[in-house]
Order: sequence, then structure tokens, then C-alpha cells
Amino acid sequence: MPTTRKPKLSHAEPRRALILGITGQDGSYLAELLLTKGYEVHGLVRRASMFNRSRIEHLRTTAGSSRLSLHYSDLTDHTSLRRIIKKVAPHEIYHLAAQSHVGLSFEIPEVTCQENANATLALLEIMRDLDVSVRFYHAASSELFGAPATAPQDETTAVSPVNPYGCAKAFAAQLCRVYRSAYGLFAVNGIAYNHESPRRGENFVTRKITLGAARIKAGQQKEIALGNLDARRDWGWAPEYVEAMWRSLQAKTADDYIFATGRDCSVREFAIAAFAELGIGLTFKGRGKAETAIRQDTGAVVLRVNPKFYRPLESATLVGNAARAKKILGWSPRTIGADVARQMARADYETLAAG
Repeated sequence: MPTTRKPKLSHAEPRRALILGITGQDGSYLAELLLTKGYEVHGLVRRASMFNRSRIEHLRTTAGSSRLSLHYSDLTDHTSLRRIIKKVAPHEIYHLAAQSHVGLSFEIPEVTCQENANATLALLEIMRDLDVSVRFYHAASSELFGAPATAPQDETTAVSPVNPYGCAKAFAAQLCRVYRSAYGLFAVNGIAYNHESPRRGENFVTRKITLGAARIKAGQQKEIALGNLDARRDWGWAPEYVEAMWRSLQAKTADDYIFATGRDCSVREFAIAAFAELGIGLTFKGRGKAETAIRQDTGAVVLRVNPKFYRPLESATLVGNAARAKKILGWSPRTIGADVARQMARADYETLAAG
């Protein structure tokens, strides 16, 4: 049976949120959102020889910057995590930090498990020991489902990961459920499907496509090398997904939620939309690992499949059913698939054109 809930932090003072992974795509958009809502925002950053704050630098010079504080720590340094959480005394914790590249997880599986699984366990143990109840959001992933037998998937779909990243996220998500039931923690699993933006890292396929298309349009690059063009994903818009994250911690009770568009889009279709947004039509030739895409206006190859980018195991078609999030949280996505590609390509090209 769950233990008796601990007293809540006072709401008379400004709401305080701690974002782990504030310098990432989701963390930066979430920080923006919370600052507009009057929150006092604290972010966890990893100390390195070079600062990586490009996504949040603008927040340090805008209105509300006095309510933004950064703290140095690391997901593997549980002592400093505990110290920071006690010092900040947040009302809400958003655990967005992770090794988030699925393909890379095959190359660094131990780091992936340490950062995505063991760190979540440490955070749950820290919250278990606090004298007050804190609301906790864990960024789970559609990669939990890996190779689902049915589509679309919902919160009851069997967990069946097919890569180290998915395995680590599955471990962390199950722990959140256990600690929610056993200790009464307000722990939410946000099972988010792929969500993208111009702030996505350049090593992710979506940004690789849109930035590559922008550079090709600007004459700065000749072609893009990609893996499986037939891989299909449920792609949404990151700024909309952080709204869902926030809403999940405002609910009366903690639960698990699917955040998804409900529609899938292939890598090929995503690329077609991105190039078309910049006035470049594509014609595809060949099949599978020998496929290329040719510019219709010049006949030049601008996209080439490279077998080295194929994953050892590819997730099946992942499409989510966000009905529970719509019913309980009032959340629905608006930007879907090809629209995401078009917005990203346009933003990347405008950034290049601006110098």
C-alpha cells in the first residue's frame, strides 16, 4: 500500500520548477513556457570545458531572467543532485536529461543505462526522502514499445523495446510506476513520441534533413547521407509537447500519458516536405540501400542512402493514441509530420540567410 502523502509545498510563494536537461530542445522550450507562467525556474547543467547554452542564452537577457537560475551537476553525481534539490525545494521536477540518441545507444549502452535508468532511480529515491511532496515528470519515450503488435499504441500497450535506449527508458518508466504505487510519489511518465523543432540536435535525422536542405538551397552543401528512408515515425512539434508536460503535473493525480499526433510519416516523406518548402522538388531513384534523391531542377543528387546509418534493429511503425491526454489534460497536437518538416526547413534557411 502507498505511504501517507507528505505535505505539499506552499503555493503562496512563486511556483518553483527544476528542469534537468534545460539546455536541450525540450528543456529550453519548457523553461520559456514556465517563465511566461510566472515560475521561478532552476535548470541543471553539466559543467564542461565549453558551455553549451545556445538554446537558453536568450532567456538570460529577457524579461523574467531574474527568475532563472542554473546549477552545475551531472546525472551520475547523485550527491550533488540531492544537494541541489534540497536547496531549490522545487514544487515540480522535470526530468528531461538523458542520452537521447537511439542509434548512439547501441554504441554507448552503458552510458545510456547510467543516464537514463540509474539516474531516474536516484531521483526517485531522493524524492522519497524529502519531507514534502514534489511533482515529478519523467520523459519516457515511444521507444518503450519497440516492436508493438498493434497500432496505434496507448498507455496499455505491452513494453517491448528493441534498442538500449528503449530498454533504459522502460526500466525508468516502470520504476516511476512502482514508486507511485508503493510510496505515493506524484510521478508521471510522459510517453512522448518523436517531437522536433529547429532546436533539435544536428545528429538527429529530422534536423539533419532540414538543415541539410537549407544548406543545399544556400549553396553551402551538396548532399545529405541518410539511413532507412522507409522508417516511419509519429512526428510532432516540440513546443506543443512541453505544454503537455506541464499540464500533466497540474492534474489531480499522477498517471502515464501518451503524447503523440496519431499519424506516421516516413523519413522519405519528411525529406520531400522539407526540400519542397525551400522550392526544391525531388525525384527518387533506386531502392533500399542504393536509393538516391535527385533535384528536379538541376539533376544533381542531393540525398543518398548510406548503409552505415541503418540501425542493427529498427523499431516497427510507432504511432501513438493520445486520447487519455486529450480527455484528462485537454491536450491535442496541432503540427504534424510534413508540417513539422516545413517549419523546421523554413527556420533553418532563414537562420542561414540572416548570417
